Amino acid sequence: MSASRPDTQPAASSIDGLRLDAALQLLQRAGHEFPDGPRDAVWLQKVLDALCDLSSRDALTGLANRRQFELALDREADRVARSGEPALVLLLDIDHFKRVNDTYGHAAGDLVLQAVARTLQDCVRPMDTVARYGGEEFAIVLPNCPPAFAQAAAERVRRAVEAQAVSVASGITLSVTLSAGGAFAPPWVRSSARLWTERADNQLYRAKAEGRNRTCLEPTAVSHVSAEERGMLFGVTQSAPIDEPSSTSSA
Repeated sequence: MSASRPDTQPAASSIDGLRLDAALQLLQRAGHEFPDGPRDAVWLQKVLDALCDLSSRDALTGLANRRQFELALDREADRVARSGEPALVLLLDIDHFKRVNDTYGHAAGDLVLQAVARTLQDCVRPMDTVARYGGEEFAIVLPNCPPAFAQAAAERVRRAVEAQAVSVASGITLSVTLSAGGAFAPPWVRSSARLWTERADNQLYRAKAEGRNRTCLEPTAVSHVSAEERGMLFGVTQSAPIDEPSSTSSA
């Protein structure tokens, strides 16, 4: 006689015993509403799904946060290594953002961040991932973006931000610009999110050094393959030093 299969669905009584008040309050503050009803497995799954979504989003802008973006970037780097299709990552930094905070206050700075986030989201395809990377810096990964269209895609984003007027107080509107740096994942090569973003960051640093409010991309989709990437490609366990030092973008 075969053993009976244990019930994998949690009982409602066990769910009711969970300490969910803090989680529910957090979700309600984020705009999630859970109607009254039985606290069964379906209800608990909705709570878990909402918590997962909340943990992957930037609270101020609603964009993907850095953790979620790096997960997406890792997946895309893996896909490029397997398929060879081009993919572009853009790092974007709002120019002179500190002046906004210093002149109009942090509340005005938050409005600028939210406005830029909305504009970036409106400029991309459904398949693209837009994230708040940190502070006034944003990031976009664009799968299947051929080099012939990369500059136009980056410029469309930059011009859209430049064209918007952000209302930060009664009678006060601001025009903001951003600098962008872009890099391609090397096709057919095992890379990583860190190495890919370092290349984009180098281009962002160049855009700032050349006067800001501009986009700088790597010249071709065939990026320089670093020693570390060659090590990953040939299965070397100990990473070799990277050929080119990374640059840190300035505010």
